Amino acid sequence: MLKENPKHIAIIMDGNGRWAQAQGRPRIFGHKTGVDATRETIRICSHRGIKFLTLYVFSSENWKRPPKEVSFLMSLMADLIDKEVSNMMEKNVKLKVMGNMDLIPSRARKKLESGIERTSSNNGLQLNLAISYGGRAEIARAMQLIAHKVAAGQLSIEDIGEQEISENLYLPEVPDPELMIRTGGASRISNYLLWQAAYSEIYVTETLWPDFDETEFDRALAFYGSIQRRFGGVIDTDE
Repeated sequence: MLKENPKHIAIIMDGNGRWAQAQGRPRIFGHKTGVDATRETIRICSHRGIKFLTLYVFSSENWKRPPKEVSFLMSLMADLIDKEVSNMMEKNVKLKVMGNMDLIPSRARKKLESGIERTSSNNGLQLNLAISYGGRAEIARAMQLIAHKVAAGQLSIEDIGEQEISENLYLPEVPDPELMIRTGGASRISNYLLWQAAYSEIYVTETLWPDFDETEFDRALAFYGSIQRRFGGVIDTDE
């Protein structure tokens, strides 16, 4: 019996810069080309019935990149959201964002907020964009929210557990990802979904993000399908 597709897939989209450099082009050319892979991945997930897709678009550490590159990425993101919202409406895709929105430039933030509002009633694939996002910062933010509840007498220290922490993360309604995909070959999760990915299966491919396609997506699903998920337990082989 074939295992069902994961309900939630998270992707670290790495390799745009290296892809561009291999073509003898500037890094921003790789980011532009990576947009096509992003659009295709959204299409594939929507078509395959995946319920949640979370993309690592821009990390909290990415703000340290050269200002010209950061400015380009923010403009590219604003333009992409502006162009793609109609397509999201057509395909019944709901847009959500996780991360520190206060740091995002006004134009890009307004485009994101508009996209979230316009797609809020859609009930197909939920596309979560991790922007200005860091896993440690997300957990620290959850701790602050919980601390405020304790200080206000709304919560006792003894009631703080895993469920309470999960409920104070950016998108508490989203289930943990069963599968995390990283392109570009690096074997690390780069401060991404540190709490949520505790039991995610991790598929690493040498393929750079602009070259990520349906064939590579199917390889990731085949990898996921080959694994017996035990969550720290054991599989009873006698049955």
